[in-house]
Amino acid sequence: MKKTTQLKKMLRREELDFLCEAHNGLSARIVEEAGFKGIWASGLTLSGSMGVRDNNEASWTQVLEFVEFMSDATRVPILLDGDTGYGNFNNLRRLVSKLESRQVAGVCIEDKLFPKTNSFIDGEKQGLAEVDEFCGKIKAGKDTQRDDDFVIVARTEAMIVGAGLKEALNRAEAYRLAGADAILVHSKKRGPEEIEAFMREWGNRHPVVIVPTTYHSTPTPHFEKLGVSTIIWANHILRSAISVMRKTAEDIFKMQSITHQEDKIAPVSEIFRLQGADELQRAEEKYLPGELNDTRNYVAVGQRP
Repeated sequence: MKKTTQLKKMLRREELDFLCEAHNGLSARIVEEAGFKGIWASGLTLSGSMGVRDNNEASWTQVLEFVEFMSDATRVPILLDGDTGYGNFNNLRRLVSKLESRQVAGVCIEDKLFPKTNSFIDGEKQGLAEVDEFCGKIKAGKDTQRDDDFVIVARTEAMIVGAGLKEALNRAEAYRLAGADAILVHSKKRGPEEIEAFMREWGNRHPVVIVPTTYHSTPTPHFEKLGVSTIIWANHILRSAISVMRKTAEDIFKMQSITHQEDKIAPVSEIFRLQGADELQRAEEKYLPGELNDTRNYVAVGQRP
């Protein structure tokens, strides 16, 4: 099944499903092997992995390059966190075309202003795009896609900026009518009350995606009862990596040795496995003449056996 079809079916299922964050090819493969049926290519963690801020400091072409590696490394669909679409409707049209060419299954765009700022940094001070302008962006993306199953998720930040439930509902309905395949409603409350209120009024008229980063203590089955389609675990793979990398680096610096780390970290062979090194070895045996296959390691350093 095409990756686009997989994602579209996931969003439309009655049962709750999940997307987990990844930010490069290696983390994407790890997420897939953990059992997730889809991947969230997070704007926060992609930019974080590049060492820049989540303020559109990484260009959309740099993001695209990372996501291409992620797509090549996996068989499950990827939904890209496309921020505001990196500009106006024309920027989104080009983005959709480039994502389709790289077998990325969909893009999520948010109704804030370009350049965006992360929702958890003074979110109430951030402005929203005009509804008609954002609807035009959605329509442009849908008109551009060649694969009918390519997904565009419209994300409203109305509750993040403090505009309230009514504004969130009005925007979500406008985005649904503009052709969005699902609505992502975002909240930074410590409890699920905003999501609960939205879902009661929404009435299951279209798939809803949520990101419970701040209200994570709410039991997951509660969201399924509300009618939520998909939950995104949005940044935990990078956050866990940061914690472990920092501890490892500090320990090595302190001990001036790596001996105490070897039984705590993945073996080098696990990197080779995730990279697919065994496939290349099989391909060499199949496609390289016997003599070249036997001497390939020596040729690399200018030596002969």
